Amino acid sequence: MKPVVSVCIANYNGISILQECLDSVLAQQGNIPVEIIVHDDASTDESVGFLQTHYPDVTLIQSETNVGFCIANNRMAAMAKGEYLLLLNNDAALFPDAIASLLTKAKEIAIPAILGLPQYDADSGELIDIGSLLDPFLNPIPNLDSLRSEVGMVMGACFWIPKNLWFELGGFPEWFGSIGEDLYLCSIARLRGYPVEVTTPSGYRHYVGQSFGGGKISNQRLQTTYQRRALSEKNKTFVMMLCYPPLLLILVPMHFLLLMIEGLTLSLLKMDWTPMTRIYFPVFKACWKNRKMLKLEREKIFSGYSVSLCAFLDPFVWRLHKLRLLLRHKIPTIT
Repeated sequence: MKPVVSVCIANYNGISILQECLDSVLAQQGNIPVEIIVHDDASTDESVGFLQTHYPDVTLIQSETNVGFCIANNRMAAMAKGEYLLLLNNDAALFPDAIASLLTKAKEIAIPAILGLPQYDADSGELIDIGSLLDPFLNPIPNLDSLRSEVGMVMGACFWIPKNLWFELGGFPEWFGSIGEDLYLCSIARLRGYPVEVTTPSGYRHYVGQSFGGGKISNQRLQTTYQRRALSEKNKTFVMMLCYPPLLLILVPMHFLLLMIEGLTLSLLKMDWTPMTRIYFPVFKACWKNRKMLKLEREKIFSGYSVSLCAFLDPFVWRLHKLRLLLRHKIPTIT
């Protein structure tokens, strides 16, 4: 029987978390035909052998080199047979009614849409977000309003999209590597008038940071890594340059100025120039180096621009989320 949904799981050294992820897919309610595709990104643990032994029905793609999250998902999407794709982190586990809820919502909406589910912390059980709103500089702000379904983005940890829409939008940008690809695709979808929504009351549990490191609150302090922050700032800046409608481009030089202030402040407070050299300088360098490519990509994106500025701005919250996090959690711990 042809699958309706292709669950695509990018894996790298995830042997300790894969079983919970895969078992949550196999335990789905509703008798919906599902295929599972796992892309192993040149793991150095026993992931491949574990999958071959315990999950022989899973379609396994073995990469000879580590190619990153974007390429991994693009490869799985190209192989998928389902009408819908569900991109799922290897550190995420679905609630039993998750796929049924997503499929029901997808059929209710008149046009193709990107969908997500409420995200819960796997350790504490606390609600993390119901999708994310966005501040003026594309920092995601957790949406905690269960009555609000339309959001600025849904996390790539659990990302539902019709396969036809995936290919129409071009999939994940392979030059991103990892981090920010969900923001990119959601932004392009909204520019072209496609909804980005979260469906309740189902959800998924997420061991935040298990697959990539950092990105979570521990002991009231934000824990992150230099790699994660560098990729996040670079790719978020790319999305601003690529996807902001013309009237919003005034925010881009303001963003660069704030990045410089942030980098200098963080480096001075830590009495260490590592944050500046490993996070912030690479953003400016990458934007300058890729300026021609970014210009061409922006022209392609806006050739299909159809939504009004007001509609594009609907999920934006006009406060500085980074400043709010700093006041609440102090200087982040970066490793």
